[in-house]
Amino acid sequence: MTPDPAPAGALRVEDLAVARGGVPVLSGLSFTVAPGAALILCGPNGAGKTTLLRVLAGLAPPLSGRIDMAQESAAYASHADGIKAALSVEENLRFWAELYARPFDRAVLGDFDLRSLAERPAGTLSAGQSRRLGLARLAVIARPILLLDEPTVSLDAASVARFADWLRDRHLGAGGLAVIATHVPLGLDAPELDLSGFRPDLRTVETQGSDSAFL
Repeated sequence: MTPDPAPAGALRVEDLAVARGGVPVLSGLSFTVAPGAALILCGPNGAGKTTLLRVLAGLAPPLSGRIDMAQESAAYASHADGIKAALSVEENLRFWAELYARPFDRAVLGDFDLRSLAERPAGTLSAGQSRRLGLARLAVIARPILLLDEPTVSLDAASVARFADWLRDRHLGAGGLAVIATHVPLGLDAPELDLSGFRPDLRTVETQGSDSAFL
């Protein structure tokens, strides 16, 4: 019997198995994230958080199982900030808005504490400032499904709180959803999924070809 599709705007995963470099790292994974909700991925280093996010984003194939979501509605953010060093902060954001055919609202500069940096070349930013710009890009492109891998790396406590406010009030509050791998509490009312409970027994599975994903 074919499973029912996920509710409109939701992300549903059923009996998913994923691999890194051909070696299975997760199996039997099922969950649903509804619009307006978030899911926190947790587990020790190497548990498969990044691999899972890459598979959800379509950057690596699953070994088996089902992922039900509108792929064109998702945005994946890893440790790379996705900025152009020669452009200013505001020019970077306008570039991404134009690329995704989105209107540009300068209020995003305030949301991520970038107003004083708007005219500065992105190549001169500190690591924390670059991360704030990278996160502001997510607000500009306005994809309803966010797949976030350690989004607060390089941020100080105030910037973490500012990002958490945006995520809760602007993104989730507007009906978006998020799957987040993080070791930093974001103060969200969101369930946690410990991936360490989904490690396969490698004695009972066959390895597949390399998929170039990273743990």
